[in-house]
Amino acid sequence: MKLAPVCVIGAGSWGTALAMVLARHGRDVRLLARTETVAANMTQERENRDFLPGIPFPKMLSVTADYNDALADTAATVLAVPCAAADSILKTLEPLHTPVIAACKGLNPDTLERIDELLIRHIGLERTALLSGPSFAKDSAEGLPTAITMAAPNIELAKQCAKLFDDPAFRIYTSTDTAGVALGGALKNVIAIAAGVAAGLHLGHSAMAALITRGIAEISRLAVACGGQPETLSGLSGLGDLVLTCTGELSRNRKMGIALANGMSIDNARAHVGQVVEGEKTAIAACKLAKHHDIEMPICETVQSVLLGQIKPGDAVSNLLARPEKSE
Repeated sequence: MKLAPVCVIGAGSWGTALAMVLARHGRDVRLLARTETVAANMTQERENRDFLPGIPFPKMLSVTADYNDALADTAATVLAVPCAAADSILKTLEPLHTPVIAACKGLNPDTLERIDELLIRHIGLERTALLSGPSFAKDSAEGLPTAITMAAPNIELAKQCAKLFDDPAFRIYTSTDTAGVALGGALKNVIAIAAGVAAGLHLGHSAMAALITRGIAEISRLAVACGGQPETLSGLSGLGDLVLTCTGELSRNRKMGIALANGMSIDNARAHVGQVVEGEKTAIAACKLAKHHDIEMPICETVQSVLLGQIKPGDAVSNLLARPEKSE
């Protein structure tokens, strides 16, 4: 029996990796690139040389820049683009009737919408799903073991979307806590910038452990205030993703923090990373959202101050350490 095709929108590192996972076991997967040139190059080379060089595509993976071809008769669409681009793309998906699985992590700095709220606004509850958790694109593309969360307002939809990824190395747990999963995925990027600063300043493993622990406390406070479940934040899409992004060498947000700690300007740090750093815009949105809910988030506030050039990374650490001692 032929498996229904899936479209993946976004031919960056994560979109490409997810397309490869989906295509490994006989499913027709269409990866939608931004331009005909990019699509043609990837088709000819049978790999994504810009982001995942040396990892060959499965035979069932095709690349196109044609929206109509990519979306025709698909079982679902995976959205793997920077959050800033998601709004405009979702408008084009409104007429369809199949699920949209958001694989992007962030908050809208203007509307403060989570990615699940953005999907619900455009396509409705019955088509909304999120894929989030501790996963580097390179690991997934190479077929290394990964455990991740698929969340949807309806558990049956979450299970349906999870079954599309028929790969034993890509283990999916399901959830109905879209708020918790969305905020865990978004806010960990902000904490990871702080972790990069700590790494760049050579503050040691003890400081990193403290930062991760206090970081998940901040994330949990805000997520619960927004309707998320505490247990979600102790799972894969919360603590799991935070640990990976704060400690893994492939983390873009951590890489930016290291660059800032080494004295680079914001613009130079962006160029050094070379890809979108979602934690930048999310830091601003997180601080606004925290203020709205009267939630204290000192790490996120400090990261925002560093990104805005209001304080230097070294002074930011001193300011956090100088906070009054309190009960945990």
